[in-house]
Amino acid sequence: MTGPATSTLPHPELHRLLHGPCEPRFLDALRDALSEDPPYLPTGPGHREERITGRLRQLARALPPARQMLEAPEQLAALLAWSAVAEPALCMALITHHVLCLRSLHRLAPEHQALKAHFDALESGRVKGSYLITEAGQANSHLAPRTQAVFDPATREFVLSTPDWGAAKFAGVSTHGAPRTAAVLARLVVAGADRGVFTFLVELTDEAGLLPGVVMSTPLALDAIPLDYAQVRFENVRLPFAHWLSDSATLDADGTFHDPLGSPDARLARTLCVGQDLWGALPSVAAATSRQSAVLALRYARRRRTQSRLAPGMPLLAYRTQQYAVLGSFANAFALTCAADGARALWSATTGNGTGSADMTFTPWAAVSRPLSAYKAHTVRAAAEIAAVCQRHCGFSGHLDINKLAAYHGFHHAFDTAGGDSQLIYYDLGRALADEADHTEALAPPPAAPSPSDPAWWPAVARRHEQRLAGQLRRRRDERARSDPDGFAVWNPLLGAAGELGEIHAAVLAADDVSRILASLHDAALTAVLEPLAALHGLLATRRWAGSLLAARTIRPEDLDRLSQQVDELCDRIMPHLPLLDDAFGYPQAVVSAPLAAPDFNDALAGSLGWQRGGTP
Repeated sequence: MTGPATSTLPHPELHRLLHGPCEPRFLDALRDALSEDPPYLPTGPGHREERITGRLRQLARALPPARQMLEAPEQLAALLAWSAVAEPALCMALITHHVLCLRSLHRLAPEHQALKAHFDALESGRVKGSYLITEAGQANSHLAPRTQAVFDPATREFVLSTPDWGAAKFAGVSTHGAPRTAAVLARLVVAGADRGVFTFLVELTDEAGLLPGVVMSTPLALDAIPLDYAQVRFENVRLPFAHWLSDSATLDADGTFHDPLGSPDARLARTLCVGQDLWGALPSVAAATSRQSAVLALRYARRRRTQSRLAPGMPLLAYRTQQYAVLGSFANAFALTCAADGARALWSATTGNGTGSADMTFTPWAAVSRPLSAYKAHTVRAAAEIAAVCQRHCGFSGHLDINKLAAYHGFHHAFDTAGGDSQLIYYDLGRALADEADHTEALAPPPAAPSPSDPAWWPAVARRHEQRLAGQLRRRRDERARSDPDGFAVWNPLLGAAGELGEIHAAVLAADDVSRILASLHDAALTAVLEPLAALHGLLATRRWAGSLLAARTIRPEDLDRLSQQVDELCDRIMPHLPLLDDAFGYPQAVVSAPLAAPDFNDALAGSLGWQRGGTP
């Protein structure tokens, strides 16, 4: 099977869920653009940069202008999801280029006539965009970047500088290929006073190489997302006034600075507002690669025959253990697809202000958007787990780079810390939820719950567990605060519990999305396919959380005793629907270009290789 045509699927409701409300012609153009590039070319720093640059320009020619997609979350999410399935490194380049660099200009420089030439060059792909935020020498550098942009009132320029090696920026950059322009986060200094963190547009390279004042290290290898990476320093780089992405802040001719946001934390949250776009789109990427991972594992298990003495010639999919892995991956990928729909809807409804009500403690992310940061943390971690399970159950084939599973896993595993560290997000979420906890509700007896094989089981259990963990954490925090008011002393022993609470909160968001999607379906036949997937996801989540659930007395041991038989029953219900799920969840083979997805894996792999024959010429 080669994956369905993007514009025709047997269940329109499923098609919209998988690909969002994009017009078919947009998806067809995206499919065609991603299918044109040869599937596998030799690697190497120069060639890799050339390839990615070429694909960026190819997509720029085939798709609507970037400024249009930046106002259409469903299109931007689809672009990133499809590109991740085709080539995760390309997706990373698009995230940096579109979501972080171009979006910074689009959101933070509303009057960008002076920057129009830069925007046009980035939009066309003639110049590649980078985003320089992380500083290599300290943890949580997002909260306190040390790179400075000092205002020079005599010339009305900014002087960008890196104080020491520890403040060097780490990013995906290189000195070869297309010219580079970066959105750089730096601390604005006016008349010796720190005015908060802003974004500045900085030209790093042109066709001849590095520009004056820009210092770049030799390349740093990062195999999980194979692009060019380096550390970057600035030595008194002079920036035109227009290159300050000032947003609502002003700096008058006499050097008077004014920021209507009123506080450094509010300004930092606003400067990081592009995080909302990243977190709104990443769940769609996670769902897409997870669905494709499940399809690859299914095709492998269905065609691969084992010579085990237990049942010689039996396909792997006949074994229960393989069914648990493959069908469980489909179930979890479906749940991620529902979460992606929820994140995309929330993203579409945001204004992009990036000024949430949460205080900044461990990270700035909850202050930018609590729910979107939760979606990010939950979906990228779950997608990495799905890809790892599928890779493990495809044996040797699952570890071959050409089959993409290693790339899918590497991408999401890297994003567990990139784009806002997921564990730190969970800490912040847990801290905020403890503040809001209701003691009496958390201690109330559990309400009547449906059977574990009912799709409503896991959402009810997860929400009750969140309430219990929140109440427990609040009581522990209050007890510690009474004896020691120091914030570090209070929270340091409670970080593990805070992270656990934040994680179950994110799982609750995703579980509620599954319930919402099921309730919205009008196609009874489709409901019959998706309900057992939802129920299986719930049972697997219950197993994963079993220790915590039992410790908090959210469920009883006898509840767990029933799960194994019910998992088997759900697998039997899902098996007849695998052809439909294969067709719907899989992407076109021309986009995936993985031999494991082809009708005959052995022939496809052999055809992708060069061969030498021994003997006399």
